[in-house]
Amino acid sequence: MKISTKSQYGLRAMIYLAKNKDRICSLKEISKKEKISFDYLEKIFLKLEKAKLVKSKKGPLGGYYLAKNPEKIKIGKIISALEKNIFLVKCLDEICPQQSKCLAKKFWKKLNNNIQKTLNSITLANIIKK
Repeated sequence: MKISTKSQYGLRAMIYLAKNKDRICSLKEISKKEKISFDYLEKIFLKLEKAKLVKSKKGPLGGYYLAKNPEKIKIGKIISALEKNIFLVKCLDEICPQQSKCLAKKFWKKLNNNIQKTLNSITLANIIKK
């Protein structure tokens, strides 16, 4: 599995919001502090908002803030909001002609499940603890 820059930047932005959870942060601020393209960050935040991970406030003092407490936001939810699929290998996402006789598929499935379990066991709060 290769995690895209979209997920890497999305996670960094979510960590930034978690560290600043008592205020609204503008995309311009996040972009500058995290050194992420503003335009790319806009696209990322549209997906995060659609997934109900962040909320926005319009206006001159507007920006984004976490939709839930950092303790309730799992890293797996962030990544799944930003990635089309998070399967380790194609055969887990598609019907494979070798499916009935492939012995490797069980291994890939177990490995993928362990990765998913790990992603869903870590919260933003876990990451920002010092």
